[in-house]
Amino acid sequence: MDDPSAIPDPLPPRRSFFAKPRIWLNAALFLLTAGSTFFVGVGWSANYRYAEALSRHPELAGAVRPWRDPAVLWLSLLYTVVLLGILLGHEMGHYLTCRRNGIGATLPFFLPAPTLIGTMGAFIKITSPITRKRQLFDVGLAGPLMSFVLSVPALAVGLALSKSVPALPSDGALYFGEPLLSKILMAVFARGSGAGEDLILHPIAFAGWVGLLVTAMNLFPLGQLDGGHISYAVFGSKARLISRLFLVLFFVMGVFFWMGWIVWALLILALGLRHPRTWDETSPLGRKRTLLAVLALAMFVLSFIPDPVRGYNVGDLIRQIWP
Repeated sequence: MDDPSAIPDPLPPRRSFFAKPRIWLNAALFLLTAGSTFFVGVGWSANYRYAEALSRHPELAGAVRPWRDPAVLWLSLLYTVVLLGILLGHEMGHYLTCRRNGIGATLPFFLPAPTLIGTMGAFIKITSPITRKRQLFDVGLAGPLMSFVLSVPALAVGLALSKSVPALPSDGALYFGEPLLSKILMAVFARGSGAGEDLILHPIAFAGWVGLLVTAMNLFPLGQLDGGHISYAVFGSKARLISRLFLVLFFVMGVFFWMGWIVWALLILALGLRHPRTWDETSPLGRKRTLLAVLALAMFVLSFIPDPVRGYNVGDLIRQIWP
């Protein structure tokens, strides 16, 4: 018989990276994200500041020195503060709701990136299970609600400061789609661009636009997204079918509207569509939260942008390859 003492002790379970607070990492990522957002913001700020002059004198483009212009740097700082404020509000909505319900969660981790907006967003990691569907609903709704509330005034103020200029050369230019709310606010706060004109967004308006995009993308009823939490809390096990339908919709939108939806769909597939069950899956959600779910749907409709960047879909790509 084998000697029991010769059997090695089982390895202790590996602790999650997020089990231990790392405030230094939260702070470092936030500062890096502020830097990358400011860097990208200089380009958008210079576009706003010089658009009118360059539309009339395009030959001056080579003489522009945005990093030497205090006005451009100030506009970029405004963009950085407003955008990071919206993202921080979103994540703190989740974090504070977790704390109020006794659910473990980390502080926000920001993701710097040299993208069109300067960041890939932010996230918190929930470190303890959510066992009640009402708690799950509250945590899921809190983030999008905060980012929506912060984005609306930013977009309104920014649109009021935006300006129309004679149409700029379209070669290499980026054109952004508009959420329904932007069209409504534009009718109130901004003079729309007429024929032969382009509307140049103020950096604050662009930050508000990004905030609405983040709100809508998180409200999709898929997997571990905020909308996935809300959908599961409302529909229970039926939420899985809803997730699959929206995943198919992502691929369709990638063909006809924007290729980024396909990337988003693949990322969600990698993370998984399955949602952890709560102990009270079949319990009623309650009238108040059901009305709040309708509010979440309204926020999604107002914030959703089918083509965040126009002209970048699979159909357009195929036409370019085989004209």
